[in-house]
Amino acid sequence: MTVFCFDSLNRRGCLRAAGAAAVLAGHLPWALAATEAPNAMIERLSNEVLDAVGKDAAIKAGDVHKIVALVDRIILPHLDFKRMTAAAVGPGWRRATPEQQQRLQDEFKQLLVRTYAGALSEVSNLRIAVKPFRAAEGDKDVLVRTEVRGRGDPIELDYRLAQKAGEDWKIYNINIMGVWLVETYRSQFAAEINARGVDGLIEALVARNQANAPAR
Repeated sequence: MTVFCFDSLNRRGCLRAAGAAAVLAGHLPWALAATEAPNAMIERLSNEVLDAVGKDAAIKAGDVHKIVALVDRIILPHLDFKRMTAAAVGPGWRRATPEQQQRLQDEFKQLLVRTYAGALSEVSNLRIAVKPFRAAEGDKDVLVRTEVRGRGDPIELDYRLAQKAGEDWKIYNINIMGVWLVETYRSQFAAEINARGVDGLIEALVARNQANAPAR
């Protein structure tokens, strides 16, 4: 059974710091989304999350339940999970029934929640530097490039965001050190679908999530 995690992205021992920084993409008061540029949003939300985590002793101590609750409450609303799941599953998404698509989305969401939760306890002493932003007025699909600084060499961390008419900006892909998250999962998911079909992928995700679930 395929193991779904960020291990395949671990370059130069920087994965944990990069994964920790990836969670900074989730905390944003979207009331300002109509006027605030995406790069300004990423910079501000990064600082807000760093500040919040720095003040929470339980999170810094690794309280998994509290970390998961924080991720679920703050980060999840600002990621486009349907788009991320469809892209990660690839052609198999179109062959899946609506019920299977919902199961895939739910399980993929849990997988990313656990990943982010595990990284949140390690964001201390990190800071984000947003690189020059290039986008034309009216663009609805943009790239925000950043660097994570504070532990060894700077770590490349980029975000793809899209905005639909009348909706908020949402993140649909994350690039860690040159590797896009969705594309990495796509190769793993394709192997599972080819071997055991869509139901096999769902079973693999369920098993992985159960293994990663914190003890009560």
